[in-house]
Order: sequence, then structure tokens, then C-alpha cells
Amino acid sequence: MADGLQTVKNWILDRHPERDDIASDLDLIENRLIDSLSFVEFVFLLEQESGTAIQMETLEVESIRTLGAIEQHFFNAPAQAPVEVQA
Repeated sequence: MADGLQTVKNWILDRHPERDDIASDLDLIENRLIDSLSFVEFVFLLEQESGTAIQMETLEVESIRTLGAIEQHFFNAPAQAPVEVQA
């Protein structure tokens, strides 16, 4: 598991001390591990850890529904090519 994904997982576990672990296929939304009150903070953390800018308007729920989906969409995505600056 990538360090960033582990940080995301730890963030969720810190908010749910009744849990010891989170399976990669557990639905985080359906199980209320991410709720509307913590959603913005969660997205901000995800941006920080993945280095990916997230547009709330285009964010698809399926991309954050499970830790596996988060890993696939934010931590295993191909790196973007650096932007060339012309003089």
C-alpha cells in the first residue's frame, strides 16, 4: 500500500476508533466511514496525499467509494507529463 493511501486509511480509522482495519473493497460511503460532514476534509487530504487536484464538480463518487478505488484512481494513475515552458 502506498504511503499516501495508508495515510488516507489512517485518517478514516482515526475517525472510527471502533474499527481495527478497513478492507480494500469495503464501501466507505455506504458504511458511513466518509460522511457529508467530513467529505471536504477528506477530499483535501486526498489531494495532498495523491498530489492530484480534485475538482468537486467532476469528482465521481465511484472513485472514492472504496480504498481499492481510491488507490486505482489517485495513487496508481499514470503520472502526468511535465508542462513545458517555452521562452
